[in-house]
Amino acid sequence: MSDAEPSSPAVEVVARLRSSFRKRTSFPLDWRLRQLAKLKKCMVENHKKWCVALYQDLRKPEEESKLTELAMVFSELDLFAAKLKKWAKPTPVEKPSLLLHGLDTLRMTPNPHGVVLIISPWNYPVQLSVVALIGAIGAGNCVVLKPSEHAPATASLFAELLPKYLDPNCFAVYNGGIPETTALLEQRFDHIMYTGSTAVGKVIMRAAAEHLTPVTLELGGKSPVIVDGSADAYLAARRICWGKFMNAGQSCIAPDYVMVEDGSEERLLAACKKVIGEMFGESTQEQQQSSSYGRIVSQRHWTRLAALLDQSDVHYGGGRDEADLFIAPTIVTNVTGEHPLMQDELFGPILPVMIVKNIREAVQFVNSRPKPLAIYLFSNLKAPANEVERYTASGAFVLNDTMIHASMHTLPFGGVGASGIGGYHGKHSFDTFSHLKPVVHKTTRFERANNMRMAPYEEEQIGRLLWLLSYPKELIPPCMTPQDRVVPSGPPPASSATSPPAATSAAATSGASVASAPSSPSSSESSAIMNLHDGDDDHSSSSSTT
Repeated sequence: MSDAEPSSPAVEVVARLRSSFRKRTSFPLDWRLRQLAKLKKCMVENHKKWCVALYQDLRKPEEESKLTELAMVFSELDLFAAKLKKWAKPTPVEKPSLLLHGLDTLRMTPNPHGVVLIISPWNYPVQLSVVALIGAIGAGNCVVLKPSEHAPATASLFAELLPKYLDPNCFAVYNGGIPETTALLEQRFDHIMYTGSTAVGKVIMRAAAEHLTPVTLELGGKSPVIVDGSADAYLAARRICWGKFMNAGQSCIAPDYVMVEDGSEERLLAACKKVIGEMFGESTQEQQQSSSYGRIVSQRHWTRLAALLDQSDVHYGGGRDEADLFIAPTIVTNVTGEHPLMQDELFGPILPVMIVKNIREAVQFVNSRPKPLAIYLFSNLKAPANEVERYTASGAFVLNDTMIHASMHTLPFGGVGASGIGGYHGKHSFDTFSHLKPVVHKTTRFERANNMRMAPYEEEQIGRLLWLLSYPKELIPPCMTPQDRVVPSGPPPASSATSPPAATSAAATSGASVASAPSSPSSSESSAIMNLHDGDDDHSSSSSTT
């Protein structure tokens, strides 16, 4: 039971949605598709409002809002509209034994979890809210969406628009800060999805543990870039700077720092300086006036980043304007693993560059730290790619680019260890917000064959069943092994009238050891087993033989 007051908004919201779920309102596929169509209508009809809200919260350029926020939402909506009916169908699974389960039906049936809580972050407040919401709706859940209070314009727009388009008895927007989020987390949910920092992820997980609620945690970490001597320095610089300085470095999968192979650092640093000038302008004034460059989300985050810069050897950039929450694209050199920049995820437009002897040293450094959300490698050689892909652990690995994996719905997006639990996007979202229920429809025919598993247990029946279950031959005593038993002539003893007859084995009569028994039933043995069915009532069954 929750400790919250019975009349609290959190209690009322969850109770309303749970009532709808228990009435099976969200179960029908046609209903889900209609809700997704209404969500798309909401995004299309109000696309300018979303871009304005993103600019107000993050000074996010309109082009960037469309490319990194709305485009992914529309892509996901179209995918679910096309594929949902297929994904929601039960999936037949392979039968472990045709002899034991030939007439049974085995399948996996996706069921909705129930009432889901989605807590979204401020850095991509539209995309990371709505893409998760699409998966939860498609899977048949009712949803409480908690937008970040650090993106107030976007959060207010969610509260204004979603109730106008979606069923308010199944979907709710719950705005507020820490007290409101704490009240929500005191409620029992059937699944919680949180995107944000590792520190808050631990808080979410502790709260979920009170109700044994499963979680999907999309966290962060320090995603490294490794550049070896074979890489094209200018190409690497373009793709690193694109990923690093988009959204002013406030992306969970942004390159956090660079490790460049000794001897290649000067080429890479010169290329990065050139690329930043091409993208945003060469001077601090040009960069601050650039319509393609965002701002730091809050005064607190700006102060944190400025303090880190004060402790750093700035190679390029470093300009800042506190009143405008502006920090220029910045490259820092003379960095070691103990530097303040290397302790926590930066989440800002500061790129530390370290020098390593070789790929092996870079791999060892990555493996000595918490598992990141992504690892990026720039190389034109196969050996370094194999080394990093095989011998590091991360949410994702990308060769010769950064961040692009998050746009590919055929790949799950998520972390591992300290960078997250679970993944989503596309079909992976549907699976995340579903319980894949194992289903068995057992045939009602040939009940006599079930005598093998019924009490009272006898050596012969248990031996035959163990043999069918592929129990190791050498562990079945000879007296229990079907091949080592001779079927006596004449009628069977009365005491074994209900026991299946053993197959005659020439090997048994000649004293062959049990080790020579076949590992799977022969055709004659299968016939003997199937003879067990003779005399059973021919009950009709609706079970499939697939």
